[in-house]
Amino acid sequence: MAEFERAAAAVLAGRLRERRRFLQVVSGPRQVGKTTLVQQAVARSGLPVQWASGDDQSPVDATWIEQQWEAARVAAGGDRAVLVIDEVQKARNWPETVKRLWDEDSRKRRDLVVVLLGSVPRLIQQGLTESLAGRFEVHPVRQWSFAEMQAAFGMTLDEYLYFGGYPGAAPLRDDGKRWQSYVRSALIETTISFDVLQLVRVDKPALLRRVFELACRYSGRELSYTKMLGQLQDAGNTVTIAHYLELLDAAGMVAGLQKFAGDIARRRASSPKLQVHDQGLVNALEGVPLADLKSDPERWGRIVDRRSARTCCTPRHATNVSCSTGAMAATKSTS
Repeated sequence: MAEFERAAAAVLAGRLRERRRFLQVVSGPRQVGKTTLVQQAVARSGLPVQWASGDDQSPVDATWIEQQWEAARVAAGGDRAVLVIDEVQKARNWPETVKRLWDEDSRKRRDLVVVLLGSVPRLIQQGLTESLAGRFEVHPVRQWSFAEMQAAFGMTLDEYLYFGGYPGAAPLRDDGKRWQSYVRSALIETTISFDVLQLVRVDKPALLRRVFELACRYSGRELSYTKMLGQLQDAGNTVTIAHYLELLDAAGMVAGLQKFAGDIARRRASSPKLQVHDQGLVNALEGVPLADLKSDPERWGRIVDRRSARTCCTPRHATNVSCSTGAMAATKSTS
């Protein structure tokens, strides 16, 4: 079976073949295929590549980036080449180092194209805007759409609504227990432990985990911060909970959608609508098999509503499952 290629791979390959203008930044949550996408784009471009990953070094400092950059310059040999730095956010002071090296290549007219990957979009964006303004363009990579999961894995709509859009977990869907274990350990726990707790200061790690679980349980519903405190029964305040929701949103897990209002103060004071980024996270936590959920019209309908709400409320994460399609699927499945 031929390897599935997302449309973004062709877009990135085109950028690599263009005249050197910008750093290419690929960011998004863990396990959505960022590395594979870049590999496919580089293969399409036909250019020599120097590949480096922050996961392979501990600790990672600016010297490591300089070494990889110099190796890529040597590989280019005066011609065009690609340098790919994966998990770049793990290197200390990476924005300043990348800026210095990029500007140096620009002055000396070196044709080295640089691709940066990161699994913590918030940290990546912060580093870009603070030090690399005007030198980059971003390729956001999110969970897969229904059309992509159907084409790559033959998923039905019901399976997509239950298992979600993580390509690494899709082959495990015939073994429910194994799929749940993979999502909990490789996606949820890894994201919280490495992408949030180790890279951003969190004073109450246990509370952050409880906020995530609560947001999954109430996904698709409005819940005031005061009621969240009552549900959590942990030391904290509404500001802390709002901050933790922002961190979880930046990691591609759950979000607190605020009501629209012209007055920013009123918007922040409103009760957020909790929304999971991918329904598979909720179902892996709850552990209820797909067949049992489909036999319960009320619970299955709630899953479809969550997916439809996510599609309508946030176009940047939209899938090919429209609200009307989701509603029709719920009617057929529960009738």
